[in-house]
Amino acid sequence: MSDTAVAESANTELSALIDEHFREFKEGSIVNGTILDIRPQVVVVDIGYKSEGAIPVSEFEDEEIEVGDEVEVLLERLEDDEGLIVLSKEKAAHKQNWEKIMQVYEAGGLVKGKVKGAVKGGLMVNVGVEAFLPGSQVDIIPPRDLTEYVGNVYEFKIVKVNDDRKNLVLSRREVIEAERSELRQKFLQTVTVGDKVVGQVKNITDFGAFVDLEGMDGLLHITDMSWGRIAHPSEMLRVSQELEVQILDVDREKERVSLGLKQMTDNPWADIEARFPIAAEVSGKVTKLLPYGAFIEIEKGVEGLVHVSELSWVKRITRPSDVLEIDQEIKAVVLGISIEEQKISLGVRQLEENPWSEIEARYPIGKEIKGEVRNLTAYGAFVGLEEGIDGMIHVSDLSWTRKINHPSEMLKKSDEVEAVVLSIDKENQRVSLGIKQLDNDPWSDIDGKFKVGDKVTGTVAKIASFGAFVSLDGDIDGLIHISQLSEEHVERVKDVLKVADEVEARVIKVDKIERRIGLSIKAVAYSDDQLQKESASFETLRPSSDLVGLEQAFNLATSDESEEWSPSPEEE
Repeated sequence: MSDTAVAESANTELSALIDEHFREFKEGSIVNGTILDIRPQVVVVDIGYKSEGAIPVSEFEDEEIEVGDEVEVLLERLEDDEGLIVLSKEKAAHKQNWEKIMQVYEAGGLVKGKVKGAVKGGLMVNVGVEAFLPGSQVDIIPPRDLTEYVGNVYEFKIVKVNDDRKNLVLSRREVIEAERSELRQKFLQTVTVGDKVVGQVKNITDFGAFVDLEGMDGLLHITDMSWGRIAHPSEMLRVSQELEVQILDVDREKERVSLGLKQMTDNPWADIEARFPIAAEVSGKVTKLLPYGAFIEIEKGVEGLVHVSELSWVKRITRPSDVLEIDQEIKAVVLGISIEEQKISLGVRQLEENPWSEIEARYPIGKEIKGEVRNLTAYGAFVGLEEGIDGMIHVSDLSWTRKINHPSEMLKKSDEVEAVVLSIDKENQRVSLGIKQLDNDPWSDIDGKFKVGDKVTGTVAKIASFGAFVSLDGDIDGLIHISQLSEEHVERVKDVLKVADEVEARVIKVDKIERRIGLSIKAVAYSDDQLQKESASFETLRPSSDLVGLEQAFNLATSDESEEWSPSPEEE
């Protein structure tokens, strides 16, 4: 064989060997390579093929590499448009990791990963491949701020896999619940009533707080938080607070635990009567102000109630907040104790002498007093006797002779008045006064002043639909009934008389019992016989008919008659 033939045969064998070696490289397979060069943008890697591959430097950013290092890469393409092979380190790692993750998923195991960032609806996690953690699966209680988890490493359970898209959905919540379930069972097996345990406040409600006891949630009811009274658990506790509590009850079947906080201290109500006997003076701090009273903490866990009526002997206090403030230090006297209901009644006014205890000695019946009109009501006037004590003059005790519909007809606020003490009601703290009692009752000797047949003159004080009231001497009013105005028929009183007119009339009736005097204008010129007949005729007009008593008559002079009457000069 010639030299040429030998050379050709050798080249053919070498080409066959090279082709056989290169055919071992398959696209999509993971192969080993050696770093030949590290450039600013790419890393050149040799996998033993006829050309090298260039991998972006960014795929090595988390690693320190040197020329000569061996790396595993994914052979994406044997040849690109430029005749170079296409390699990827990241895709090789992804493929390897995905295969491992599938094994973990099928085995029901856990994967560890680092939270990379927050996205809409949850978090992105790197567990070797990109995975999604929904917000509802981050924790047992969905967090308000997902960003606080970014950068942290946790264990997760794989709950959903899409092999085609290479997508993963994770759950951290299921990992936590499984851990808590194991801890809960261990806790329930070992804990007993009376044990003292440390927990963390997990949630606060209106009725209590839930405390995390190493995976077991225990209920601390509001009634077991303090020996004293609290309106809401948030007054004592805050979420995430650590506290020591006592086990009150364990229901292993229903997995429920009841806790107590106040039981960690002695019951302050056990010997309450010995420490705070009735009539003892105590000091405390105002903790609550309500419409009906104020709660005073006299020691830790013990509060007493000062009812609004026990704040002052004489001041009319409508709300405790008018005189007290939260956290104000005050003194009080123990009035009563109920151990069963854990209640203490306190009084502040008992610290001072009751000004009503000797009221009769200072204001005996019949004593004349002077005072300032402090207030007017529809039924009377209140006159100040001393600080916090008023006497009341009822409208019926303002005048012997005049019907007073409202005290403002005679008095106004701040007037200085004289009056007489009529009666005292210590129990209800009332003093009754009278102005008219300063003078003798003019009706007591009315027979000596007015007799039937007497001619009198007076001034029209009021006009009503049924007649006219005339002011006579001695501040006594008489009534001229409409039938006594004229011999002729009178349709309306105001057609004949008006307020302030001077009139002359004759007395035709004097009723001392009903305190009324009947007058007649038409009988002025009557003879004695005529007068006697008219008086008898007038007598037949009873209150149930046309004529009424003086007091009833004034009541009938209502506001719709206002254009027919007005106050006399003395009433203004």
